[in-house]
Amino acid sequence: MIRLALYQPDIPQNTGTVLRLGACLGAPVDIIEPAGFPVSDRAFRRAGMDYLDHVALTRHVSFDTFLETLRGDGRRLVLATTRGAVPYTDYAFQRADTVLLGRESQGVPDDVHAAADARVFIPMRPGLRSLNVAVAGAILLSEALRQTGGLPAAGPAQISPT
Repeated sequence: MIRLALYQPDIPQNTGTVLRLGACLGAPVDIIEPAGFPVSDRAFRRAGMDYLDHVALTRHVSFDTFLETLRGDGRRLVLATTRGAVPYTDYAFQRADTVLLGRESQGVPDDVHAAADARVFIPMRPGLRSLNVAVAGAILLSEALRQTGGLPAAGPAQISPT
């Protein structure tokens, strides 16, 4: 199953949105600490809303422990980066891939780039820096799930009455 991973996230609202994304699309999410906020922070919980109960979340105390777990599970690390080598639409995702999203403020350091099995990018108009990390995660996860047959069964969204 495709996984999403966040490298030392800075913004609790983005992390909550990525966790909600994972819940809705059935993808486990890894958070590589340290985060720039307490994971129990109120804004983080508010952004994730009640979806946090529906996502498989794994926290890692460091990139090294994350990488050790990833390699032990036989997973590939696919880094989303503006310095990527191949557009995400040209990359052949596999079910054992983990898509890593960088820190909002700094991306990922060179040693994380070097550890990646692949580096993909989302094509954008010239002169623009980057997408929001949660938006990039949604684009990449959707494509990875589409390619691997992992998208949830089609059907109308279930909206609970408020």
